[in-house]
Amino acid sequence: MAKIQLPDGSILEVSDGTTIGQVAEQIGPGLAKAAICGCIRDQTEVDLSTPIHGDVSLSIITSKDQRGLEIIRHSCAHIMAEAICSIWPDAKLVYGPSVRDGFYYDIDLDEPIRPEDFDRIEKKMTEIIKADKPFERLELNRQEALERVAGDKYKTDNVNKAEGDVISFYHQGDGFEDLCRGPHVPSTGRIGSFKVMSVAGAYWHGDANEKMLQRVYGTAWRNKKELEDYLARIEEAKKRDHRLLGKQLDLFSFHDEGPGFAFLHPKGMVIWNAIIDYWRKVHQKYGYQEIKTPIILNEALWHKSGHWDNYKENMYFTSADDVNYAIKPMNCPGGLLVYNSRKHSYREFPMRIAELGLVHRYEASGQMHGLVRVRQFTQDDAHIFCTPEQIESEIVGVIELVQELYKAYGFKDYHIELSTKPEKHIGSDEIWELATNSLRGALARKGIDYVVNEGDGAFYGPKIDFHIEDCLQRSWQLGTIQLDFSMPQRFELVFTDKDNTEKPPVMIHRAILGSLERFMGILLEHYGGWMPLWLAPEQIRILPISEKSNDYVNWIEDQLGEAGFRFSSDLSNEKIGAKIAKAHAEKIPYMLVVGPKEAETKEVSLRLHTDSGDVKKVVKVEELIKITKEKIENKKIDSDF
Repeated sequence: MAKIQLPDGSILEVSDGTTIGQVAEQIGPGLAKAAICGCIRDQTEVDLSTPIHGDVSLSIITSKDQRGLEIIRHSCAHIMAEAICSIWPDAKLVYGPSVRDGFYYDIDLDEPIRPEDFDRIEKKMTEIIKADKPFERLELNRQEALERVAGDKYKTDNVNKAEGDVISFYHQGDGFEDLCRGPHVPSTGRIGSFKVMSVAGAYWHGDANEKMLQRVYGTAWRNKKELEDYLARIEEAKKRDHRLLGKQLDLFSFHDEGPGFAFLHPKGMVIWNAIIDYWRKVHQKYGYQEIKTPIILNEALWHKSGHWDNYKENMYFTSADDVNYAIKPMNCPGGLLVYNSRKHSYREFPMRIAELGLVHRYEASGQMHGLVRVRQFTQDDAHIFCTPEQIESEIVGVIELVQELYKAYGFKDYHIELSTKPEKHIGSDEIWELATNSLRGALARKGIDYVVNEGDGAFYGPKIDFHIEDCLQRSWQLGTIQLDFSMPQRFELVFTDKDNTEKPPVMIHRAILGSLERFMGILLEHYGGWMPLWLAPEQIRILPISEKSNDYVNWIEDQLGEAGFRFSSDLSNEKIGAKIAKAHAEKIPYMLVVGPKEAETKEVSLRLHTDSGDVKKVVKVEELIKITKEKIENKKIDSDF
């Protein structure tokens, strides 16, 4: 008999060799019907057909679980691969993982797959799903696996790179087979709703010297409604594309003379400066001092920092007076030179040094994407130098700073990941344990839930990453907090401790917004161009019904100017409907319609855009100014008045 500990702590006794699917049936028919796979010992996911030997802890994963959905998507990738191979028998399969919101398959096929082929692929996939073919696992040793895939360079490469001694293949019925570690859904009929989305080029192993493959993307969801909701979000994302909004609102542009370098226009600079002004205000509150370091530094510095060995292909270089220089891809080395410019005592710690540093990183032309993937960007960097005993309290302070900043931009939904010691690392196990426990302790003190990424830390220390979620449920990794034991050693950083001995400080790297350009692009898409009042390039536009109200317009301008608002007046001869339409297209938060009636009462007819539609209100100018100033000063995100 085998004893199975279930997630609720109860123990279930079954015969040795009972499959996970049979265990699910014993627990209940509802669970058996919903089961996708099992998870043994909280980490190993296996098929429902897997037999249980000995005592184990077990949880049943269903389609309601996120991991269950990911397995559905990976299984759907195999179904798409079978469909493609049945339509194009010469197709060679390379690799087909699940990704966020879907999956893809890399395929070697000389004939191009076009969007007009998607319907054929989907029809064939539907046939495979209706056939309800079982997913069956075949396990071989490495030599047997190599013999099985002999002649297929892609699968041979995959077998050679596979971890462990057991190599697994999966069948879908009698015909289709693919190399895969699994697990999969029990049968093809368990796939919900799906759609083939797009096709793009992709080099094998990302190497431009290799053959260009075809990467076919798809998506799969639990049911039709979830699929329809996802497709609706995709359409909304197209409307919110920051590249279109940047042109429409005259915020920024890109030019062939500087590919990958953003040109910010006057209105874009208003948003940029508002972000920076608030960033500085918050950092002063939290005890940071700001520095500025050069963009170009001697090549030898980058050898010393380790960037030359690990990041050279992403760097730009130049020379002057027969000396070689590099354009900085990161701010850290410059900040360390500032630290080393004088001696330091423990009494100065913690030292919080911040920099809005301009960095350059080479990105392949096919990887660049508007503001969110550029070759030049400003990073809101900071480095904290402290003692080991101060780590936890400093991490708490950074978390609080993150929360304050994100709240001002309306990002309330974010999750945190803690990445721990990787196999390849520097520093003693004792230091790593102290550092990791300090990060855990800080998160615990703040009562924050987090996901642990075992072994995914940087080689120089553990880290915490912040992932926000925008209005379209897309996740963006923004903030990061990293502990570093490498840089202080490489640069021989020391401080004089209480016992009058010199010791290396602990170095905390942290960024909150990450790339300011990327953050600006995220904001534009999150708000669809309707920026919160405090960030809007133009906060108010005055719209007179006719020139008879121009004197009243001048009076309002004086009041708004004295209050410090960003505003303009549309004194054109256009009809009021056209003026309103223009202001709406330019996404002006507050539109003030005025005429003779409003002039008599010192009021305005306020029009504002809200999530539920346009709102109209008649308010006194004095009240308008008071409420608007309060909303701006308090960084209120809501669009209601």
